Amino acid sequence: MQAALLFLLISFLIIMGILISMLYVVRQQSVAIVERFGRYQKIATSGIHIRLPFGIDKIAARIQLRLLQSEIVVETKTKDNVFVMMNVATQYRVNEQNVTDAYYKLMRPEAQIKSYIEDALRSSVPKLTLDELFEKKDEIALEVQHQVAEEMTTYGYIIVKTLITKVEPDAEVKQSMNEINAAQRKRVAAQELAEADKIKIVTAAEAEAEKDRLHGVGIAQQRKAIVDGLAESIAELKEANVGMSEEQIMSILLTNQYLDTLNTFAVKGNQTLFLPNNPNGVDDIRTQILSALKTDK
Repeated sequence: MQAALLFLLISFLIIMGILISMLYVVRQQSVAIVERFGRYQKIATSGIHIRLPFGIDKIAARIQLRLLQSEIVVETKTKDNVFVMMNVATQYRVNEQNVTDAYYKLMRPEAQIKSYIEDALRSSVPKLTLDELFEKKDEIALEVQHQVAEEMTTYGYIIVKTLITKVEPDAEVKQSMNEINAAQRKRVAAQELAEADKIKIVTAAEAEAEKDRLHGVGIAQQRKAIVDGLAESIAELKEANVGMSEEQIMSILLTNQYLDTLNTFAVKGNQTLFLPNNPNGVDDIRTQILSALKTDK
């Protein structure tokens, strides 16, 4: 009785072990390639599955369907004979409709992608100068992506995106480029400073010219006011019948104007003034003023 129970227990455990070995799970965003006696049998998607025991059905590989990224560094030469190091990032994934080709046709997909990218870059970059390479790196990346995608489609892979993340020229070339750029910026800065100085000088000259013009206008208006005042004074004295000629009236008014000017000169704090040393000096000044007026007429 006990032997029978022991046999049943062992049989149960063996059967449970076989059943458990027949079950397998495939995770999300991946597939499993199942082979039977070494030959492709089927592709198992995510979830729980059953296979034949005792090695009849075997999981040959589990293929990731998620997006993968490969980063490589390629050294090449530009049209102007400058060696550059280019960092290239390629995003790719397995085509869900062509998983068998991705597994059976290609052993090392990342190495194959690298070879295609290197070949594409070394055929494109030598056609461009270093400056053109920096300007058109996105266009080159797109061209490389198309070339590599066309080749990798045969092996069941989809190239999603190819990016040139860095272009690094030789250290000496890089230093020379920085020096050229710095010199160009200094030249532009010097031109801007010179232009600013020119504007300051022109503005100052224009301001000085306007100042002189306004000063001249002020003097002219002042003299006109003086002449108008003298004319009015002469007219008033004539109307008053003071018994003097026009020349005598003018002489008196000019003398008063002269004395008022001396008074203004003293009020403004001036301490030294050279005047004629005899009473006839005033008459001389008056005579000179009248002569000047006659000359102006």
